[in-house]
Amino acid sequence: MPSGAELFVGALEALRISEIFTLVGDHLNEVLSVAGRRGLRIIDMRHESAVTHAADAWARIHRRPALALVTGGPGHTNALTGVATAFQAASPLIACSGAPAAALAGRQVFQAIDQVGMCMPVVKWAAQPTGAAQIPYLLGRAYAEAVSGRMGPVHLTIPVDVFGSTCENPLPMPAPPPRPALAPSAAEVERALSLLRAAERPVVIAGSGVWWGDAGAELAAFLEKTRLPYYSVTMARGVVADGLGTSLGYGDGSLNKAVHKVFPLADVVLVLGKRIDYRLALGGPRLFSPEAKFIQVDLHPQELGANRRLELGIVADCKSALRALLDALGTGTFPWRNGWFEQLRGWDREWRDELARAAEDRTAPLHPAAFYGELRRAVPDDTLYSWDGGDFVHWGRALLPALIPGGWLRLGPLGTIGSALPNAVALQLAHPGRPVVMVTGDGSLGFYLAELDTLVRHNLPVLIVVGNDAGWGLERELQRELCGSTVACELRATRYDQVMRAFGGEGDNIERLDQVVPAVERALASGRPWLVNVNVRGARSPFTEWQIRGRRAG
Repeated sequence: MPSGAELFVGALEALRISEIFTLVGDHLNEVLSVAGRRGLRIIDMRHESAVTHAADAWARIHRRPALALVTGGPGHTNALTGVATAFQAASPLIACSGAPAAALAGRQVFQAIDQVGMCMPVVKWAAQPTGAAQIPYLLGRAYAEAVSGRMGPVHLTIPVDVFGSTCENPLPMPAPPPRPALAPSAAEVERALSLLRAAERPVVIAGSGVWWGDAGAELAAFLEKTRLPYYSVTMARGVVADGLGTSLGYGDGSLNKAVHKVFPLADVVLVLGKRIDYRLALGGPRLFSPEAKFIQVDLHPQELGANRRLELGIVADCKSALRALLDALGTGTFPWRNGWFEQLRGWDREWRDELARAAEDRTAPLHPAAFYGELRRAVPDDTLYSWDGGDFVHWGRALLPALIPGGWLRLGPLGTIGSALPNAVALQLAHPGRPVVMVTGDGSLGFYLAELDTLVRHNLPVLIVVGNDAGWGLERELQRELCGSTVACELRATRYDQVMRAFGGEGDNIERLDQVVPAVERALASGRPWLVNVNVRGARSPFTEWQIRGRRAG
């Protein structure tokens, strides 16, 4: 008779989940042993939150559920930050935790805690089997819940004695549900096209819905046919490459000053697969005219009209919506009657020129903008990026182009700084042979520093770029400007390249601009995990300037 551990692994195989992100613990020994014998890929990490972050990133990269498996008690509580991150990002993470023996429930046993209850605020669904027979059914149910409706994380707590027990007649596993395409009505399509045709100053803003909906080809065709000005945020970055056709880069006002001029003048705004949230200033007057007509396409009706009144809300997946718009356009061209796009391109050039002027400062400690100018020269166009948070990182997000679909991985709406390192683990695993650059600051790197060991043990040749300004740079700028102090904002100028070498990787310490290109080229050619410790000055990023202006405006 199969054990619960064997049933669990068999269910994973049936669901075509072949990777387990994990950190070993007493509650997991049997199931990990079975998984290893059966040939599943085990990615063992050094902190349970890093485990859930990496699995979340894997789910986002592949657009399907991924598994995180951690031990119970403190292993479970450690993992919750990653689960909450996935919840805010609507990522289909299956988070499984071991637990003390169910037979001893209520008897004050070691590491016993209400794990299911603890995760309920940050998961779509959670359960705990009472016996091995339930494992296939509940794992199949977890998968179905993760991908149904608005995707998101789910949780299973599986006690150690349930993994270890056997059963003769396991409950059957439900088949994964299809994700049906949801198309707009003909009337909605015609109304959308009517609004866009009548517009004098239209813009298109795309978000993660175009990535999750695999709508890249349709979006590119729609933009080519209509010549509508296009901006991207979140997982849409790189779906249509910056600079290609009418693609004008970041649609985030905190990183692209050009949109401070563009969006307030837009008279029709087509929002594809994007919440009208903080990235778009809640659709309010900080970025948009009250008279602008918004068309929002989203798979989830609860997102339509949140924060901003709509002229037209369309419940549809982005792929189906764009196909319908293309079909309705037919072979005709989209009428243009003014120089709106040329005006936008001019403002984009002005912003690029401003960034280039910042990069002209070549003195030490390095200005972040100058460093990124050199980095851009050294990396190939097919480089994939995992971005952390902080001033140094935000300079890079503003300066470097997004060119690759799925190659611009961010922290998500929870803003979980530090998670770029476990995200990079998943990104490199998903794309062996492709260059992966993880960009972080000396503050953010500290959260999951031991995952440098994970890179080395799994031979993942990620290039880690650490902007080291010996402090929490973004908070230092905010606190200095808003409070006149820098309390708790200072760190030591640690040599993180030496830390990487201590873990078995390689590293360089960069103090001058002429060191950047040779160091990056060495790293990318090495096939080894490599960290460059870049000595930078604290320089207020466009993101921080945006935050300060917002705070001062109330």
